Amino acid sequence: MMRYITDKKRKLNIKESPEGLILREDSFKVDHIFECGQCFNFRKNDDGSFTAVFLGKIINLLECDGYTLVRNVSFDDFYDIFYDYFDLGTDYGAIKQALSESEILKEASDYGYGIRILNQELFETTISFIISANNQIPRIKKAVRIISERYGTYLGEYMGEKYYSFPSPEVLANVDPLELREYARVGFRDVRIVETAKAFVDGFLNFEDEKTLTDKDLHNKLNNLPGIGPKVADCIMLFAYHRRETFPVDVWIKRVMETLFIGKEVPKKQVDNYAREIFGDLAGYAQQYLFYYGRENAIGK
Repeated sequence: MMRYITDKKRKLNIKESPEGLILREDSFKVDHIFECGQCFNFRKNDDGSFTAVFLGKIINLLECDGYTLVRNVSFDDFYDIFYDYFDLGTDYGAIKQALSESEILKEASDYGYGIRILNQELFETTISFIISANNQIPRIKKAVRIISERYGTYLGEYMGEKYYSFPSPEVLANVDPLELREYARVGFRDVRIVETAKAFVDGFLNFEDEKTLTDKDLHNKLNNLPGIGPKVADCIMLFAYHRRETFPVDVWIKRVMETLFIGKEVPKKQVDNYAREIFGDLAGYAQQYLFYYGRENAIGK
């Protein structure tokens, strides 16, 4: 499986209970994590909890008073699979403290204090962000759900909803693009999705090998895939390859940066340059705090 995994895991403040796993973790708030635009394979439930699918597991998280209730996964699976998914090996307190040298970033990180950048599976991330190009989050989520239901593996039912894994490259590589267009409503992205799946089957990307590539070389390699431009490549690097110095620039974050930091309208590439100069190696974390803060407060709209 092509995903980021840490070498060592610290001991978490987590314990088993009849209701599920009780997790007490600083800088961890479920709605901040799932609603900051970084992933699409989840549902928000009527009780305020969030249910997501990752590596064939259905996980449900409910924010409670002083802790997060984690349901439908075992203690061992949480450590083995979701420790890295939720980036629990990273000290977000230290990151927020470093970013808080900027008053704007202090306000933004205080607002989205529970954000954690997910370490997602490479193929699903790649296809999801190809779908995201010139698209809106509700439509992206719907397309990902339909693709999973039609071509993925049935995993089970939880809280009255059926859940499916995201399909493998081998499956999507053999799908008729017109079928994707008709049922998943992916539009012009249909052929790109299938061609990218074929590239995965052919071994164009190998997660382990690409760990040694520079950011520039990895970015250039991703740009050779169908449907992947600079912004989508940045998203894949940030959310799948753990390249946390990456700063994806879409229309929304461009407006936020121009309003809060730059003070004028500039080309997208210059926004990226400004971000790297201002935020350095923490640019990816800054991007997530600013995206969530800017969207929720309609900054630059």
